[in-house]
Amino acid sequence: MTLRLGVVLPTYNERKNLRSMIERLDAALTGISWEVIVVDDNSPDGTADEARALAQEDPRVHVIQRIGRRGLSSAAIEGMCATAAPVVAVMDADHQHDPALLPQMLAAIESGDYDLAYGSRFAEGASTEEWGRPDRVKASNFANRIANKVTGVELTDPLSGYFMLRSATLRADAHRLSGVGFKILLDILATVEEPLRIKELPMNFSARAEGESKLDRTVVFEFLIGLYDKWLGRIIPTRFALFGTVGALGVFVQLGALWVMLHLVFGERFVYGNWDESTTFNVANSVAAIVAMTFNFVLNNELTYADKRLRGFGPLLRGWAQFALTCSLGLLTNVGSAAVLKTMGFHDVIAVVVGIVLGSVWNFALSNKFVWGKY
Repeated sequence: MTLRLGVVLPTYNERKNLRSMIERLDAALTGISWEVIVVDDNSPDGTADEARALAQEDPRVHVIQRIGRRGLSSAAIEGMCATAAPVVAVMDADHQHDPALLPQMLAAIESGDYDLAYGSRFAEGASTEEWGRPDRVKASNFANRIANKVTGVELTDPLSGYFMLRSATLRADAHRLSGVGFKILLDILATVEEPLRIKELPMNFSARAEGESKLDRTVVFEFLIGLYDKWLGRIIPTRFALFGTVGALGVFVQLGALWVMLHLVFGERFVYGNWDESTTFNVANSVAAIVAMTFNFVLNNELTYADKRLRGFGPLLRGWAQFALTCSLGLLTNVGSAAVLKTMGFHDVIAVVVGIVLGSVWNFALSNKFVWGKY
């Protein structure tokens, strides 16, 4: 039969869910020629190996194992671009999305009346009772209202992760998608120039079959980053904006650490050997700078470079040392450029601000390449 549907399953630590998910797809798509693309972000639990084992048994199963990059949206984009099917769907592999909706979605798309079909958690007839997370339901409702403002499309659940569209529609705008965060449907709706005709299908949103949700701790942050990227990402790159924000927070951390060192550690009457006031300040400020730099490294590792996050004592220690070196070079750029501008007659404030900007750009460029990059 001619291939009609490609199903993309972005995965991370879904080994236990994968086989049963393929079985459910097979049962739901009887009479429909389909393939599934498992896009795995190098899961430590061996999800990619399990997918390859399934592919040995069923040639409709394909695997993309991504090394050195992570992220639900970018994984979905790669999977959708990889299928040869004229229609492609994206869904979770954890059984929260019911495959039984796929034939209805496909019928809506193939009818020519709709460009996109999706499963809504909040449409009339839908249910989230099996999810068992009333706190997340409230948060999702609030985020959906914001998302509707961003996209200009009134949907009951624009943050749904379960949807289907024509592959050609996706590929036409794939180069313009941000791939940031985990709400790929929001990314698509906010990017396409021509309004899409959308079919909304109510779904029963279930609890995960196996494992734990990986979005609980980052769901709000990822959502906000996705919104930023749509609003200002073309002006100031999202990752650089995050890096700069973390750096600004680091300034306050350094000031706070300096106050602690001067007033609580050393104290006004506390004397270390023959240290004078200047030496005491320099030592305290050096410790505060190290504290701030460590804070910046940890936050950048967890947030700015979440898709390239360093894990394990060895990689973290090496990354911290590399980050310290790049910060030192950035500091030289900062101070040096400010000094040059000062000798050229520029105002002190202008010289300092330009120095900060150049130092930040240098720090970002070096960190991007040598701390969280290939080198």
